[in-house]
Amino acid sequence: MSKKRKVCSIVIFSVILVALLAGIFIIGIPGPKEESIQEVMKDAVLHESIKIDLFGLMQVNPAVISAFVVTGIFIVFALIVRIFVIPKFTIVPGKFQMVLETAVSIFSNMAKSNSPHKNGFIGAYAFAAGAYIFVGTLFELIGIQAVSVSGLSVSLPAPLADINGAIAMGVLTYSVILVGGIIHNGFRGFINGIKEFSLPISMSFRLFGALLSGALVTELVYYTMMLSFVLPVIVGVLFTLIHALIQAYVLTTLATVFYGEVTEPPKKKEKKIKKSKKNNKTQVEA
Repeated sequence: MSKKRKVCSIVIFSVILVALLAGIFIIGIPGPKEESIQEVMKDAVLHESIKIDLFGLMQVNPAVISAFVVTGIFIVFALIVRIFVIPKFTIVPGKFQMVLETAVSIFSNMAKSNSPHKNGFIGAYAFAAGAYIFVGTLFELIGIQAVSVSGLSVSLPAPLADINGAIAMGVLTYSVILVGGIIHNGFRGFINGIKEFSLPISMSFRLFGALLSGALVTELVYYTMMLSFVLPVIVGVLFTLIHALIQAYVLTTLATVFYGEVTEPPKKKEKKIKKSKKNNKTQVEA
């Protein structure tokens, strides 16, 4: 049976491949494109030509609508879980409870290992930021359509694919680190946080660059007619999944590591304890 299944799968794959190649050659050379590749790349980066009307108040980038939608999904999901699911948690967890507990424990353990002194709030923030980056990046795979001001149909991108969204996430993360240092270590924590003044810039451009690279590669593949049948789907899904996992992990790791540095208690107390122990030993010997 296994050999027959393998043969059948190979035959089916070969038939699909032949059909795709036949479709490519039947269509032939594509006609003239309305936009040049430079215009496509510029619009993917700056989002200047495609705007969406926000409740008649202003014209915004499509990524702003994506951010509102993703945030709304999280709020509704959190309310449903808190009201209807968490009260029914049991000692022996079910599948959904196990998934939630595993996700929470991953970020909680990350916070405890990277910020051993103060890790309560940063663990919760790491979970929220990681979930937002992961779900927000996968959001573009849904392909929700919106109508632009010019009447064109637009597929909503990932919220962090816009430079403004990436900067907001980087600044928010840096603010959490800086405020945490001030609360737990006062002026010393403030100085340690100010030393990392380039952190929001590096975080912002790391997020934006990683997500944008996948979008640009997919746009390039779509722009070439000979490659625009099945390959864009594979490339888009793979790049999106990889970026969602990597960027969520990188930002949460950096946030917990730097938070641990700015909230680390001063080492003067340890020196005083060591000196007192030495004095006690000398008194006992005397």
